[in-house]
Amino acid sequence: MADCNHCTHERALSVEDDVTVAFYKDDSHDKNSAYDRQEPGTNDRAPERIHLRSKGPEKPNRCPGLGLFYAFLSTVFFSIITLLVKTIEGIHAIEISAIRCFFQMLFVAPVIIYHKTGFLGPRDKRLVLMLRGFLGSNAMILLFYAVQLMPLADATVITFSNPVFTSLLAWIFLKEKCTIWDCVFTVFTLTGVILIARPPFLFGENVHGIEGDYTNHIKGTFAAFGGAIGAACTFVILRKLGKSVHYYVSVWYYAVIGLIECIITVSVLGEWKIPFCGRDRWLLMLIAILGIAGQTFLIKALQVEKAGPVALMKTVDVVLAFIYQFIFFSRAPTWWSLGGALCIVVSTSGVAIRKWYNSSRRN
Repeated sequence: MADCNHCTHERALSVEDDVTVAFYKDDSHDKNSAYDRQEPGTNDRAPERIHLRSKGPEKPNRCPGLGLFYAFLSTVFFSIITLLVKTIEGIHAIEISAIRCFFQMLFVAPVIIYHKTGFLGPRDKRLVLMLRGFLGSNAMILLFYAVQLMPLADATVITFSNPVFTSLLAWIFLKEKCTIWDCVFTVFTLTGVILIARPPFLFGENVHGIEGDYTNHIKGTFAAFGGAIGAACTFVILRKLGKSVHYYVSVWYYAVIGLIECIITVSVLGEWKIPFCGRDRWLLMLIAILGIAGQTFLIKALQVEKAGPVALMKTVDVVLAFIYQFIFFSRAPTWWSLGGALCIVVSTSGVAIRKWYNSSRRN
């Protein structure tokens, strides 16, 4: 039994208190024999003490808004990449993509070795991973190509429409639920693309506010639209893979297949060019570094925050694209571009908000 004979006062214990409880052994059946033979001044009731220490104050919760801050940093880094691609002259978009894939391989390889995940991934997932690498790298190449051919903001806005197509492709291939809202958002997105592209059969031959000739503008529009579809396909494949494959293995396939594809394509086209000394070489290095940083912060954002708020934070990319276009290229957006951007931003934000709301209800 616990020894409480010497307590002088009572008070409530706080989380900082240390408590010692003493237990005594009481052999009552030997009381008349063993206890009576004790020498005077001795006591065989030696206490066994147990020291209880509190755990202290609970660990504070994760910093609120940290995931959104990571998403914001990722968005800023990716927007700077498109700006740098736009400023580099004389180097084909595919060669820029090859350089980015090369440095991405150098970064991802040590991480894969550290996590001991293997470079090839699960045997039954390798074909899917190869498809993910092919589609993801093509989406990057088409985005860079579109940025070089048309205004920066227009290319960014069209590529930003990929969440809408992700929902449709998930409905087709993953049998996910498709609602009337997905159809409405798709119509809004296509309307925005048309307002930005301004095809002659709708807007006439004299189209104002485009960069360069109209042929390049149309090429850039198709490239950006294809990049959005490629990114949507990539997201569907990643959703299909789930957590069965480590994320960095997926990134490894993206970098390796992208590098091989870029080298073959640039060699066939005969577009290999050595970057100019000085500024362009540093910009290419910076594109690779920012790409790695952007992907890292996006991973960390999705680890601590729901996908809906992260997707909403990506709308900052559109705003930054218009700001960069005005500041660095002295090109004010046309009302058609602003209208198209509004349609696409509303539709993609609607998709993100609806998914965020549905996931919150389930939780």
